[in-house]
Amino acid sequence: MAMTATILHADLDAFYASVEQLLDASLRGRPIAVGGGVVLAASYEAKAFGVRSGMPGRQARELCPQLIFVSGHFKDYQRLGDAAIKVIGDFTPLVERISIDEAFADVAGCTHLFGAPAEIAAAIRQRVRTELGLPISVGVARTKHLAKIASQVAKPDGLVVVDPDTELEFLHELAVELMWGVGPVTKARLAEIGVLTIGQLARTPGWSLERLLGPAAGEKLAALAWNRDPRQLKPHRRARSAGAQSAIGRKPAEQQVIRPTLLHLADRIAARLRAKSRPGRTVTVRVRFADLNSVTRSVTLGAPISATVMLAELAEELVRAVLADHPDEKIISLLAISVSHLEENWDLELELPLGLEDEARRPGSRLGMARWTADCAVDKIRDRFGWDAIGYGSATLGISRSVPDEFRKLAEKNL
Repeated sequence: MAMTATILHADLDAFYASVEQLLDASLRGRPIAVGGGVVLAASYEAKAFGVRSGMPGRQARELCPQLIFVSGHFKDYQRLGDAAIKVIGDFTPLVERISIDEAFADVAGCTHLFGAPAEIAAAIRQRVRTELGLPISVGVARTKHLAKIASQVAKPDGLVVVDPDTELEFLHELAVELMWGVGPVTKARLAEIGVLTIGQLARTPGWSLERLLGPAAGEKLAALAWNRDPRQLKPHRRARSAGAQSAIGRKPAEQQVIRPTLLHLADRIAARLRAKSRPGRTVTVRVRFADLNSVTRSVTLGAPISATVMLAELAEELVRAVLADHPDEKIISLLAISVSHLEENWDLELELPLGLEDEARRPGSRLGMARWTADCAVDKIRDRFGWDAIGYGSATLGISRSVPDEFRKLAEKNL
């Protein structure tokens, strides 16, 4: 593990809201939120009133009556996010992009060209502000985990460099929720045993954490609390799975809710798989009930798939299996599908028409090929006229559109 602080984590501040304020000068300095039915992103002026991402629009307006909602400029988000990452890439080729608005960079090999890591971080911030007009916070540390925490501490629009000699002193004073992997549920569980800071977590016996969080999560958090993070940057990382989810509120676990939702999710996922020629063998679904408890089921196929209806049918079977195992659960709040074990450079093998029961779900069968051909025709129409030009009719029924698909696509990892 490196003994000097050469890992940078750069994170554009309140990115979507900042872009809107950049595009419309009348919004600068005012509380704004991207979205409508739900807050997709909020400016720092809105956050000061308690407005947060994922919050219902009605609640946000109650907290901040002067809140301004904007619909969002998704192409500009992608354009400016790419431009900011390009600025980082001008200093080092070792850049690992982890979302549209944040990335890690290792500058160990370019200090002789651009100066110390802190100077490089300052130069990146200056260029992003000058060339793009956007604020960006940067953390510099010895490990990826600590660099990401440092960038959070630096917000808004700041720079924090963590000296390796004092990193534990810096880390242990911070709130535990700043750690990678500590969400609201884990935070609440740790609070039950009096763990509120990273230092308290570091001093908690391992057996206690494992009993509370499970062996894997307990061991991982214990290591991170002492800044033991051996992960290296992966500059050209590709996603090993493709997934999508839909939070549907509190809906009855009935066919008229489940089927169109799953078909809509399958359409989004399968289109991505076909675009990159990466069909997958393992289909996994997640069902979240009204009490926020989730259950997953998966199946691994003999041949990889990328056909929309084929994926939707398999997902529906898995969801029904979940509901059959939990007969008392009548309300669902979220459905999700993911496809993993993605293939590369896979050649479709044609199958003889043997009249098998699952022939429609065999990619190389006559019916399987017909489905794939129809999907490819849909893809071509969408490429030319846009996503909404054509689609599966039943997939448009009963779907919550509080989060636009354009926004969801910005978070999708490269396949």
